[in-house]
Amino acid sequence: MRQLAPRNGSMGYSVPAGVAAAVACPGRQVVTLAGDGCFLMNGQELATAVAHEAAPLILVVDNGTYGTIRKHQELAHPGRVSGTDLLNPDFAAYARAFGAHGETVTATEEFAPALERALANCRSGRAALISLRPAEGRLAPGMTVGSLRQQAYGGDGGPAV
Repeated sequence: MRQLAPRNGSMGYSVPAGVAAAVACPGRQVVTLAGDGCFLMNGQELATAVAHEAAPLILVVDNGTYGTIRKHQELAHPGRVSGTDLLNPDFAAYARAFGAHGETVTATEEFAPALERALANCRSGRAALISLRPAEGRLAPGMTVGSLRQQAYGGDGGPAV
């Protein structure tokens, strides 16, 4: 197992890095994890994967927001959101438009079967994408917009001192 990652948290890195890894190491399963904002920056690299018969598995967490930026907004200025909401395409349909396998998961119990189907496609030489749609307001594991607002307000609804 190996991991490719930028040291500076560069958004937009994961999809082209995953495609490059899949092109360079065709016998290894490459798995790429991207938020929706990250994916939107370089998702067109699916075309490169398909053109080079590379088969990465791309997991897109589609929560409809630039999560890290939203987190900092909520902590510093709770409820005053600016420029972080995303109007996303159907990422699974987008993948299929390039010739990759694509599907959407909206419930935990749907993930294992979707993963098996995606990996079967990857084993046959076809790139795959699973769009994961978490619950409304979820920014990261254990982090919601509501929990950040509570933290920003000091846990009692009033401003943090």
